[in-house]
Amino acid sequence: MFSTLRNAWKIPDLRKRILYTLMMIVVFRLGSSIPVPGVDKTLLDQMINNDQGLLGFFDLMSGGSFKRLSIFALGISPYITASIIMNLLQIAFPDSIGAMVKEGGEEGKKKSIQYTRYGTIVLALIQGFGWSLTLFKPVFTNPNMGTYLLTTVILTAGTAFLMYLGEKITENGIGNGISLFIFAGIIAGLPGALIKSYKGVVDGSMNPLTVVLFAVVALVVIVAVIYVLEGVRKVPIQYAKRVVGRKMYGGHSSYVPIKVNQAGVIPIIFGISLLMFPMTVAQFFPGSAFYAFLAKNFNSSHLIYNIFYALLIVFFTYFYTSVIFNPEDFAENMKRNGGFVPGIRPGKPTAEYLQKVINRLTLAGSIYLALIAVLPNIILAVGSLGFRFGGTSLLIVVGVALETMKQIEAQMVMRHYQGFLK
Repeated sequence: MFSTLRNAWKIPDLRKRILYTLMMIVVFRLGSSIPVPGVDKTLLDQMINNDQGLLGFFDLMSGGSFKRLSIFALGISPYITASIIMNLLQIAFPDSIGAMVKEGGEEGKKKSIQYTRYGTIVLALIQGFGWSLTLFKPVFTNPNMGTYLLTTVILTAGTAFLMYLGEKITENGIGNGISLFIFAGIIAGLPGALIKSYKGVVDGSMNPLTVVLFAVVALVVIVAVIYVLEGVRKVPIQYAKRVVGRKMYGGHSSYVPIKVNQAGVIPIIFGISLLMFPMTVAQFFPGSAFYAFLAKNFNSSHLIYNIFYALLIVFFTYFYTSVIFNPEDFAENMKRNGGFVPGIRPGKPTAEYLQKVINRLTLAGSIYLALIAVLPNIILAVGSLGFRFGGTSLLIVVGVALETMKQIEAQMVMRHYQGFLK
C-alpha cells in the first residue's frame, strides 16, 4: 500500500488529485468544528452524554459534527436519502423516470442528479427545522422562531456545501467524495476514542477483556471484509471463431469476474440512513410513545434494532446489485460479440444463468455484510468501550479505503500504459 502511494505521488496529475482530495477533507473537518450560533455548549454536552443511543446514528453519519451542532451537523444523510428515493422511483416508474435515466444518456443522468440535489435541499430543510424546533430547542440560549429559522438555513447550507464538495472530489479528486466524508469523520474520532479507552482501563472503569475481545473481533472483521470484497466468481466465456476477409477472429476463452459483494459498503450506508428516518420523524414528537419506543429499542445493543438493520442491509445489497448489473444487457452484448457460456444457449438462457449466479452470490454477500455489521454490536452489548466504533464503522472504513486504493491503482495503470504507448 505504501509503495503504491509513493509511486502515485511521483505522477504530477495524480499528486494533484490526491492533494485536492486532502484539501477538501480538511475543509470538511474545519467546518465540523464551527458551531451554529446561539448554542449553549454545556447543555449540548449534557444532552449528548445522557443519550441512550438514539443520537449516535446522526453523529456517525455527520462525522462527529452532530454532537458539536456544527454547520455540518446534518452531514450528507439528506443526500443519501434523496439518492435512495431517486433510485426507488426509477424502479417504481420504469416508463417515465426509469426511461428518462436509462434512455436519456448523459442528459438523463444529469436530470437524475439535478432531481437528487433538489430532493437533498428539501429533506435538509425539513430535517433541519425539525431538529431546531424539537431536538435542539433546550440547548439554544434564546429559543424563538428567528433562531429556529436561522439554524435551519445554516444546517441546510452546510449540507448543500458538503454535497458540492463531495461531487467535486468525485470529479477532480480520488474516490467517492460522499463516502470519504463519512470515512474521515469516523477516522477523526478514533484517536480520542483510543485515548478514552486507555484511560478507562487504567482507572478501572472499563473491563480490559472487553477491549481485547473487541480488538480481536475488529481484526477478524477487517480480514473478512477484505477477503469478501476481493472475492469473485469467474464465469467462463467462449468466443466463436469468425472469418473477416482473410483474417480469423475469436476462438479464445475468457471469463466474467462477478464479485461476491458487488455493492461494496453502499448497503451499510443506505441501511443506516434509512434507520435514521423514523428517528428523524420521532424528533417532532419528543413526548410521544413513538419517541419513547425508539429511544428504548433503537440502539446498537437492542435486538429489534439489529434485526431491522440486518434486513435493510440484505435488501439494499440486492437492490444496489440489480441497479449496477443487468444480466439481460450483458448477455445481449456478449451475444453480439459472438460470446457464450459453455453449455448455455446465448440470449435469454444466458441472462437467466447469470441472474441465478448473481442471486446466489448476493445472498452470501448480504448475509456476510449483515453479520459483520451486527456481530460487534452484540459484543459491545456485553461490555462498554465508551465509544461508537462498531461493525458499521469498520465496514465503512475498510470498504472506502479499499475502493480508494483501487482507484489510485487504476489511475496509475492508465498513466503507465499511456507513457508506454507514447
